[in-house]
Amino acid sequence: MTIFNPISTRPLLVFGGAYSNAQATQALIAEAQRLSIPPSNILCTGDLVAYCASPQETIDLIKNWQVGVVMGNCEESFGNDADDCGCGFEEGTACDLLSAGWFNFSKPRISLTDKQWMKALPRSIEFDFAGFRCKAIHGGIEQINQFIYTSDEDEIAQQLDKVDADIVFGGHCGIPFGKRSGNKTWLNAGVIGMPANDGTREGWYMLVIPTKEGVDVEWHRLAYDAQSAANTMQKVGLNTGYKDTLLTGIWPSTDVLPDEERSVSGQQLNLDSLYLHRK
Repeated sequence: MTIFNPISTRPLLVFGGAYSNAQATQALIAEAQRLSIPPSNILCTGDLVAYCASPQETIDLIKNWQVGVVMGNCEESFGNDADDCGCGFEEGTACDLLSAGWFNFSKPRISLTDKQWMKALPRSIEFDFAGFRCKAIHGGIEQINQFIYTSDEDEIAQQLDKVDADIVFGGHCGIPFGKRSGNKTWLNAGVIGMPANDGTREGWYMLVIPTKEGVDVEWHRLAYDAQSAANTMQKVGLNTGYKDTLLTGIWPSTDVLPDEERSVSGQQLNLDSLYLHRK
């Protein structure tokens, strides 16, 4: 059983999707240090390795950081020596075809030791924080690669009904959001390794800040040297649409998006903080 026991008097920092982006990962580590948040209060919702060009370096950075990590579908795939990323893209779609390039690039560049480490990661982490029962996963409660977006209100309600938790921290979809359903809440920090398809270069992370009667949930942009990350991709031959995304902020395909999210592609994302009152 994985033990994750954050200090309830300090903020909790949550992030997902490092995506082999070492530059973004280094920027987040520096941000956590600036905010004086210890590794014991930092949680990753998975997918350390994906689109960018520094898979092993990114793994090393996060392992050495000693933060909590939930298994994502990418960790599951690399850990089991699978033939694809298991992202849940429909076969033959642009996302499916694009994923083959970075997956085949990354697979031989990850050490056997780290593949075994990925295979041993927990599919979920349950913990208490500031009086809230929390559960961290990657995609859906039962399906590791399920895409869940803010517009999926009925699905979010059904997912939350399945858990004995006040807050679920999810990942996978690449776009940050928070959604309440009854007295439960679904939170997605977004990802640090790719923009949120909103026409900006930054990644996203989340802070959950304890207060006297609950927690404040804040989403923050992560600025980093996106040009350097794109140059690294260019240097190793990963001249894919994802390299361009680092600079344009627009995804190379929106196949996975619901209509509501697709309709706002390229529009700058602004997220208000969310206050959760302790029972």
